[in-house]
Amino acid sequence: MVSESEIVTLIQEAKKGEKERKFKESLELYITLKDIDVKKGFALNEVIQLPNQMSKPAAVCVMATGDMGLKAKDAKADEVMDNDGLDKLAQDKRASRKFINKYDFFLADTKLMPLVGKSLGQLLGPRGKMPTPVPFNAPIESFLSRFKTSIRVRVKNSLSITCKVGDVTMDEHQVAANAIAIINNLVTKLPNGNKNIRKYMIKTTMGKAIKLEHKVTK
Repeated sequence: MVSESEIVTLIQEAKKGEKERKFKESLELYITLKDIDVKKGFALNEVIQLPNQMSKPAAVCVMATGDMGLKAKDAKADEVMDNDGLDKLAQDKRASRKFINKYDFFLADTKLMPLVGKSLGQLLGPRGKMPTPVPFNAPIESFLSRFKTSIRVRVKNSLSITCKVGDVTMDEHQVAANAIAIINNLVTKLPNGNKNIRKYMIKTTMGKAIKLEHKVTK
């Protein structure tokens, strides 16, 4: 398996000689896979909590009413959507698409799941963004905390995985730890584990990719 120090080296090489930009560049992890028949429907849709929060937390919308809705607002959910809001979205496909694209994750009170499926299911499903059900007595604050520090890794019929692991202002070891957390999770989901990984790459938003060939130790 790739080590954290090897990822740190990739990050340092990716940042080396980069021009100063007018925006904060992301650091992105690319993983190329091998020996997987994508024609057989290979797909991943993983939510992975990162050990180190990125400068911009994931955007999370909570679909809830009553006590859960109030607690979600107090816990700084990016938006709380109630029954009326869902009914309105169901009547406006354009507004629904804009709403769905705005958020990384959706959480929903279990009692609202049938309404969510009816009003937005056709749009959420194909995007791999169906809400995570939250029982009425569950601590919504804990759910929000976890999802705000998580990313979604989604692959369908492809041998390439891309995800943001940090930005150029973050400590390089923290970014590397995020990358390792993603790699370790994905290895458990691949048919033959790390034997299905061909190479890793790290790049900044505008920079060139720095590659590391994956070596399987016997």
